[in-house]
Amino acid sequence: MAIKMYNPTTPARRGMTSQDTSEITTRKPLKSLIKSKKQNAGRNNTGRITVRHRGGGVKRHYRLVNHNLPAGTKATIEEIEYDPNRSARIARIKDQNSLYHYVLADTSMSKGKVIHSGVDAPIEASNRMPLSLIPIGTQIYAIEIHPGKGAQMVRSAGTKAQLMAKEGDYAQVRMPSGEVRRFRLEATATIGVVGNVQHQNIKIGSAGRNRRKGIRPGVRGVVMNAADHPHGGGDGGRHGTGKPPQTPWGQLTLGYRTRRRKDVSKLIVKSRHDAKRKK
Repeated sequence: MAIKMYNPTTPARRGMTSQDTSEITTRKPLKSLIKSKKQNAGRNNTGRITVRHRGGGVKRHYRLVNHNLPAGTKATIEEIEYDPNRSARIARIKDQNSLYHYVLADTSMSKGKVIHSGVDAPIEASNRMPLSLIPIGTQIYAIEIHPGKGAQMVRSAGTKAQLMAKEGDYAQVRMPSGEVRRFRLEATATIGVVGNVQHQNIKIGSAGRNRRKGIRPGVRGVVMNAADHPHGGGDGGRHGTGKPPQTPWGQLTLGYRTRRRKDVSKLIVKSRHDAKRKK
């Protein structure tokens, strides 16, 4: 997939790039697989802002992507579609019972291709099966954390993981971050690489483009008043040196561990931070 360049007709257009949509085969989603999406502007059920710098943006419908394709499914890819709610493309498939589903599209998917799911699926790209049946060294995506719950990891555009080893009831998988993590052998994954690989190389170029995505401007703490941020205040000079960076609520931000889930630490064989230190 190539990246679409723009002529420098304006300062914003000079560095702007966008994704090539040549692989998308239809512009109209299936009506039975979409639902309306309420705009909440980063607010929770009580109306409080829990995610800052969100609001506005164009209206979009949510695509009901099936992350837990039933075992024994044999489906034909009918369309490759754009999904405004995720970075990856989605594929519209029709199974042997004439039911339609949306699944994540990988780099090898195209119209007319037949994909399988389950223990009887052949070891080919785009097929989904338990980790116990996938050969070591294979690139995979859409991995289940809890068997039967559906894919939760490695779903973004261009991402892939690699099956490294199998020991006892667990498989060791190297994640896109470099972390090596254990998964149950019964957990399912799809063979291949998530499509839209060039997504990470797209340059936004203008502030208005971010606003249409629903992203509002962020303000640095050092330009705020002292009442609004721990970094704020002062007479224009650089104040607060020697103090660690903090959030607006006083929590440390750099080098400070905020992870609370202790139950998954036993599943991490090699931390992603160890991989970064060796580079």
